[in-house]
Amino acid sequence: MTMEPVWRESLLAAARRDLETRERLVRDGSLFDGYHPEMEAVHLENAALLDEAFRTIGWPGRHRVDDDGAAAAFLILQHAISRPDVQRLGLALMLEAIPLGDANMIDAAYLSDRIAVFEGRPQLYGTQFDWFDGALSPSPIEAPEQVEERRASVGLPPLADVIAMQRDRAASEGQTLPTDLAARQAAFDVWARRVGWRT
Repeated sequence: MTMEPVWRESLLAAARRDLETRERLVRDGSLFDGYHPEMEAVHLENAALLDEAFRTIGWPGRHRVDDDGAAAAFLILQHAISRPDVQRLGLALMLEAIPLGDANMIDAAYLSDRIAVFEGRPQLYGTQFDWFDGALSPSPIEAPEQVEERRASVGLPPLADVIAMQRDRAASEGQTLPTDLAARQAAFDVWARRVGWRT
C-alpha cells in the first residue's frame, strides 16, 4: 500500500477541528443541550471528507495514513452520526481491513454498537451510553449475561470499570441528567428519522 501524506494531514486537521470545537462548547456549557448545531456542522463537514477518502483510497488505515491518521479517521467516523451511509460503509471497510492489520476490533465494536443504538437495536458490547434510571449507563445490551465475554473477546475492559469512568468524565464536564427525558427522546427520534437512521 502507498502512504497518503495529503490524506493524513487532512484527516488530522479535521479531527483537531472536531476536538477543539467540542472542548470550546464544553467550556461554555452549551454542548450537552441536545446535538449542538455547530458540533453537527463540524461532524458533517468531516464526514464528507472521510466519505471522499473512502471512495479515493479505501479504508485510511495505518499503512496509508500512519497510526495517527488512522486514529483521526476513526474519530471522524465515530462522530459522523448524521451520515448513516458513511458509518455503515466505514464499518464494512474496517471489517475488511482488520485481517490486514489496518483496523482493530475494539474500534469496530464501538462503531457497530453506535450503529445499533441509532438504528434502535440493542448493542453487543455496551460501549454506548445514555441516561437511564437517573444515571449515565449503557444503552440496552443484547444478551447482557454474555456481554463481558464479548467485551473480553475484542480486548475491551470490564463494563463496570467503563461505567465508572464514563460517569466520572460526565461529572468533570458538567453533564447532568436532562430535565425532560421524554422531550429529549422525542427530539432524538425526530433527528434519527431526519438523517436516515430510522423510518
